[in-house]
Amino acid sequence: MSIPYYQIDAFTGSLFSGNPAGVCLLTAWLPDAVLQSIATENNLSETAFVVQRDSYFDLRWFTPTLEMDLCGHATLAPAHVIFRHLGYRDSTVRFQTRSGMLRVTCNDDLLTLDFPARPAALCPAPAELLEGLGLAPAITAKAARDYLAVFDAEQAVRELRPDMAALMRLDCLGVIVTAPGEHCDFVSRFFAPSGGVPEDPVTGSAHCTLIPYWAQRLGRSQLRAFQVSQRGGELFCEHRGERVGIAGRAVTYSSGFLHVT
Repeated sequence: MSIPYYQIDAFTGSLFSGNPAGVCLLTAWLPDAVLQSIATENNLSETAFVVQRDSYFDLRWFTPTLEMDLCGHATLAPAHVIFRHLGYRDSTVRFQTRSGMLRVTCNDDLLTLDFPARPAALCPAPAELLEGLGLAPAITAKAARDYLAVFDAEQAVRELRPDMAALMRLDCLGVIVTAPGEHCDFVSRFFAPSGGVPEDPVTGSAHCTLIPYWAQRLGRSQLRAFQVSQRGGELFCEHRGERVGIAGRAVTYSSGFLHVT
């Protein structure tokens, strides 16, 4: 079996930055074990699997170790493939996912994700979080999936060297760390060792939590963000009440076929 395959750098306008995602175009669903094996073999933070239906696409996301409920860059990546490589003519593509129907709108080279907001509630900082980060955040909060740790300065976020073993003991998938940006509204990093991704280069889904926090704190709905991982990525954000808009660019790194027997 030959599966059309693309590797896309998401949330960037240039190669070798942003977050790479694999995109597999399927005619029908393969067994879950095969999907997981492909994602493990790819060894990217996410591999997206897409099946075209009449008026939408089914979409699932896998890390090297598990299936995810929501992923931003691995939604941006298949949207890029559909618009750029499959000749899709509409301005909006719809994906049916574990998080419901998600829409991606194309406006020139900018792709905008329409995602659910996942605001965080203030909470005490767990001992494992303090041990794992090695530095106490100014504010700690918990969303449905992730912890949010807010620091006072961008440099503090950049200099974190987390203890992944400690973070794996937390009752969450990941840890979002954030601070005001020196050249943008806010910066962040995302650590998810329990999901097989010690540090994710650029995390669209984390901005489902970041956007409500920073929109309230800064008093405006339009925000520009940068994820300050080693690869880095730029996101254009909008708070829409119960939804968020997360926009970015994407570039194609490679295309070909996976040969799965």
